[in-house]
Amino acid sequence: MNNLTPKQRIEKAHVQMMGHQATMLYSGVFMVGKTEISETVRTACTNGRDTWYGAEFVDKLSTSDLHGLILHENLHKVYQHHWLWKHLWDEDKRLANQSADYVINLEIADLSAKYKDFITLPEGALLDERFRGMNTQEVFNILKDEQDGGGGGGAGDEFDEHDFDDLTEEEKDAIRKEVEQAIRQGQILAGKQGGDVSKSIKDLLEPKVNWRDQLSEFMTELSCGKDDSTWRRPNRRWLQHDIYLPSSISESMGCLAVIRDTSGSVDDLLASIFFSELVALVETVKPSLIHVIDCDADIQGHRIFDESNYHTLRDARDLKGGGGTDMRVAFDYIVEKNLRPEAILVLTDGYTPFPTTSCAPSLWAITTDQRSPIGVTIRLEV
Repeated sequence: MNNLTPKQRIEKAHVQMMGHQATMLYSGVFMVGKTEISETVRTACTNGRDTWYGAEFVDKLSTSDLHGLILHENLHKVYQHHWLWKHLWDEDKRLANQSADYVINLEIADLSAKYKDFITLPEGALLDERFRGMNTQEVFNILKDEQDGGGGGGAGDEFDEHDFDDLTEEEKDAIRKEVEQAIRQGQILAGKQGGDVSKSIKDLLEPKVNWRDQLSEFMTELSCGKDDSTWRRPNRRWLQHDIYLPSSISESMGCLAVIRDTSGSVDDLLASIFFSELVALVETVKPSLIHVIDCDADIQGHRIFDESNYHTLRDARDLKGGGGTDMRVAFDYIVEKNLRPEAILVLTDGYTPFPTTSCAPSLWAITTDQRSPIGVTIRLEV
């Protein structure tokens, strides 16, 4: 069918896609990591950085289908599926693989509708309009429910493969930054030459306030001015700049209350990320106690942590509940139990009646655009 080898076809396709308005946005992303031909990969495979293409599969594809395959693998990189949704692959590899593919293929299908002579989805690619506007987690939940209920649950063959290397957090951060920079450069190129930029990419590149910095600022300001300093524990925030300053001795911060919305709207990924960040902070500010309160429309759990088991906060993923949502219940509970926290952190989607008063400064980490009328609100997203 082709005089070119599979490797030459991939190289030629990259050049064509870099110059075409449908895909020039992803020019830099194509260059992230290694691109190799494999005799053992059935269709294609990526680990979020490197990409492998099956020699026999590539050889059989039309040029437009090859463009669709290449974009499919690179969109996995763009949307960081290997970092954001690994917990789904750990739960059910097949359904997680299909869920990510359903999300990506709708975007490629939209491009194909505009540029059908240039880019198409290879035969067998999973495509379903009912998943439009959803992320991988939302699609996974639907497929899982259908599977558990005896339905199809993602019927069909897996289109491509996903490989999870044991990358360090530093390596993952480097890849994220490289991909983001590549997309921003591609956006500039597309803007100059009339290239296509999807709404999802625009949303991805839109500047966002760093919620981690806001959380850190809230926590450190609470202990500021109350503690002595120690040179025995250097301030980690300044060490990265080669500046050696003392950190605070923060035993005087008192107790911290953390309220988790367990109505089913806060997924495990965000809860895990939030608590990992919280662990790093409490190691610095050292609250005397941490009360973790699970609440939907009623109190579903109350656990207490101290310095001896702060590190286990990151593993506190067993969210109990699933009913309605009313965060006022948790605030009333704190008063009723006389917990007297020095600060209250709330993790919620924001679809709740809000309290009008609080017994302590509150910070609301909200996963949607909702805002609390009291305390400080930060938008929690990854």
